[in-house]
Amino acid sequence: MQKRKLGNQGLEVSAIGLGCMGMTFSYVPFPKKEDMIVMMEKAVEQGVTFFDTAEVYGPYNNEELVGEALKPFRDKVVIATKFGFDIQDGKMVGVNSKPEHIKQAVEGSLKRLGTDVIDLYYQHRVDPNVPIEDVAGVIKDLIAEGKVKYFGLSEAGAQTIRKAHAVQPVSALQSEYSLWTRQHEREIIPTIEELGIGLVAFSPLGKGFLAGKIDESTKFGEGDIRNILPRYTEEAREANKALLDLINQFAEKKNATPAQIALAWVLAQKPWIVPIPGTTKLHRLTENNGAASIELTKEELQEIEDASAQIEITGTRYTEAMEKSTGL
Repeated sequence: MQKRKLGNQGLEVSAIGLGCMGMTFSYVPFPKKEDMIVMMEKAVEQGVTFFDTAEVYGPYNNEELVGEALKPFRDKVVIATKFGFDIQDGKMVGVNSKPEHIKQAVEGSLKRLGTDVIDLYYQHRVDPNVPIEDVAGVIKDLIAEGKVKYFGLSEAGAQTIRKAHAVQPVSALQSEYSLWTRQHEREIIPTIEELGIGLVAFSPLGKGFLAGKIDESTKFGEGDIRNILPRYTEEAREANKALLDLINQFAEKKNATPAQIALAWVLAQKPWIVPIPGTTKLHRLTENNGAASIELTKEELQEIEDASAQIEITGTRYTEAMEKSTGL
C-alpha cells in the first residue's frame, strides 16, 4: 500500500489506516479478542501501518488489545492514541487536559500499549478550561522526554489548531470527514493545509451507512451508538439513500464496492488525508484496503461533486450535547 505524510515533522503512514475503536467500544456486540488480534495481523500483512486507539475506548481495554496484537510488528507500525477525558468507574465523566492529568494519562497508555513511546498522541477533545498552549507545552515536554513522537488534535477548531501549532507543531488533526460530513471544508481544511498539518479522517464510511449495508430496516444492537444519533433514525436513513444511490452508480462504473468509492473519494481530496475506517470483519478489511488502488478521475470527482451538491443530508452527525464537546 502507498504511504502518505502527515504534517511536516516526518510522520509517514499507510494511505489507509485501521480504526480499532469498534473492537471494544460503541458498536455491540463485540468480537472475540483472538479474532481481533488476527485482524490486526492481517492488516499489517496487507500493508496497513497506522492503527488508531484511545484510552477511553473500553475504557482501557482497546489499548491493551492493540498493544498485544501489534507487539510483534512494533517497529513497523504507527500507533496513535488519545488523552483528554476523565474516566471514573469505567465511564467518561467529562474532558480533562490539565497538565498533571496528561502526564498520568501518558504513563497509563504506554503501559497498556506495552511500548516505550507513543507515535502519535492526540488530545481527544478540546478542554475549554485549559489553555491549548498549556496542553501543547506538555506534549512538547513529552516529545523531549522521548515518550511521544508526534502531536495530534481531534475535532479542534481553527483557532485552537493555530494556537497549539505555535507552541508545538501539530502533525495531524483527526476529525470526521466523508462524503456526507463535509463542514470542515469551510475553515478547518484550509487552515491545516496552510499550516502543513495532515488530516486523519474518522468515520469515512459514515459509521457503515456509506458502505451500503445499512438501510431503514436495519436494527442496531442495544448499546450501539447509532441508536442515539439523529442521522441514523429510520426516517433519516430512508431520506439519505439518495447519496447511497450516487455512490452505487460509481461503484458499478468502477467495478468497485460502495465502501471503496467512499474511501477513494476521501483519498482523492488531498494527498495528506488518511482515512481510518474501522471494521471487525476480515473481508471488510480487505475490501476497504482495496480502495487505495482505485483512482477517481478529475471528471468523475466533479461529477460526484455536482450530484452530491443537489442532495440534502437528513439528520445531524451527533446529538447537540455531543457536538458541544467537539471544540468546533
